[in-house]
Amino acid sequence: MGSLLEPAEHKHARPDAVFNVRFYRGLSTMSAGGRLKELRSRLGITTREVADQSQQIAVAEGNAEFYISNAWLTKLENTDSTPSIHKLVSLSIVYQLKFPDLLELFGIHLEHTSKRQLEISHRQTHLLHFEAENPEKPIMFPVQLEDRLDLDITNMLSRMVERWSEVPIAAIQHLDLRHNHYGFIGLQDFTLFPLLRPGSFVQIDPRIRKVQTNHWRTEFDRPIYFVELRDRYACGWCEIHDRELMLVPHPLSPCSIQRFSFPGSAEIVGQVTGVAMRVVNRHAEAQKLSKRP
Repeated sequence: MGSLLEPAEHKHARPDAVFNVRFYRGLSTMSAGGRLKELRSRLGITTREVADQSQQIAVAEGNAEFYISNAWLTKLENTDSTPSIHKLVSLSIVYQLKFPDLLELFGIHLEHTSKRQLEISHRQTHLLHFEAENPEKPIMFPVQLEDRLDLDITNMLSRMVERWSEVPIAAIQHLDLRHNHYGFIGLQDFTLFPLLRPGSFVQIDPRIRKVQTNHWRTEFDRPIYFVELRDRYACGWCEIHDRELMLVPHPLSPCSIQRFSFPGSAEIVGQVTGVAMRVVNRHAEAQKLSKRP
């Protein structure tokens, strides 16, 4: 039984064991198990050897779920079975495949995750999480909004976006995903309305977490903070007095001042440094257009 620290090339691997995983993903007439069988054959290892190596992984991880028996692997290669998450990890290690590439053999595309997350609208204000592991790899990005979009109602982003397109991550690096967070103002969050409308996207600098106590000439100069509460997120002006954080709404907002123990029940995620929002009310715009001759 070999060591997990042995080189990727198996001692019985053939010289032509270098292969292109994308080629095998493209064999649509072959099942995922069949493609795994082809990959194993190219590596020159037997099902028994896969079982032995997965046993090492199971022992190292202290979890028998990582073990792949000879009989189980044979069944996987010849049927439409779907492995558990633990066995997929073992296969990715033994076959020296990146885990996302292995998942694609079974029709799971991790690069679609961000798009699916954006398609789901939530009433509550929340943080958005973007992953940019490979700046050269394209991701799906909304490039054109639906002209007849009604932002007054809760909707799926898939219905709000008219056209999605593959955009290289490098092309949107100005979003500064490494140093900033991005949040969505819930469709029922009117804390800073009308200064910050529900449905807005905000850029958050997590490096600025100390609430400023200066005086400001106008409401536009006053810092806005994204706050994590025990059961939700919030976005608004903040004041701290006697270990109490006050979430201050806009004077024209229908909301009232909210108070939370600080830092026990509230945490400053960061200061809002950018806003993307629609400045025209859809109903008002529609009425204006309807009155045109």
